[in-house]
Amino acid sequence: MPARATTRRRQLGAMMRKFRARKGMTLEEAGQLVGVSKATVSRYETQEGPVKWPIVDALCREYGANDAERKAVVGLAKDAKQQGWWSSFDGLEETMNLLLTLEDEAVREDHFACLYVPGLLQTRSYTEAVQHASEMRLSPDEIERLVDLRMKRQEILTRAKPPHLWAILDESVIRRVVGSHDVMREQLEHLLRANESPSITLQVLPFSKGAHSAAMGSFVILGGAEPSLDVVYVDIHAGSILMEKDKELERYRLAFDYLRAQALDMTSSSALIERVREEL
Repeated sequence: MPARATTRRRQLGAMMRKFRARKGMTLEEAGQLVGVSKATVSRYETQEGPVKWPIVDALCREYGANDAERKAVVGLAKDAKQQGWWSSFDGLEETMNLLLTLEDEAVREDHFACLYVPGLLQTRSYTEAVQHASEMRLSPDEIERLVDLRMKRQEILTRAKPPHLWAILDESVIRRVVGSHDVMREQLEHLLRANESPSITLQVLPFSKGAHSAAMGSFVILGGAEPSLDVVYVDIHAGSILMEKDKELERYRLAFDYLRAQALDMTSSSALIERVREEL
């Protein structure tokens, strides 16, 4: 998926296709009505390249979109040009830039973690320990920059309308001592507090469940305003992968539903986390 195809841009394309289909127009007919080429109308619908909001507005009027629909789509066209807070962090990889864009716009995030606590739920000390454990030796300044970035990301959980975060942690995540016993105790206490938030659901998948459907590793499903805008994010050793094909989404949604059913409920999960914390 091209890095430029952000959630806003993808949603804009989906709505423009919907309005044109509802009107029963061809690409060529729509273009002639507003003075643009068939290729331009197609590009607006397929998330390729920049858009001009006056053309979007004109197309919506020709399609017979109501005022609320037209204003929503024009708003998407304008917002697609805006830069996020992460633009001030130099040297971000394209996949990370896109992840932050998708995350900023997500209405929900479904995480399965089998190695480390998900970044949105990490304490600063835990994040620092993870960075220090990397085989890629980084300077103190670079580590601090990456930690600052992760802490800034967490602000989406405290905004007025936060995405719903559903995190399923393999039991190994809460038992693996990252940094030190003190760092890990602080992290586990943070998870216990997080599980009391109305916008966070936290479950632990215990060892007793044996083999499970996510043996392939950790993953995140970033949920858009509608299912067609969902994206799967997988972080691998050589980089990161973003997937949005229907078959890919269905596989990971099914895996997450299975894991959710196999994991302990929230109360039992918190009890297990507390027990592990006391053992440290």
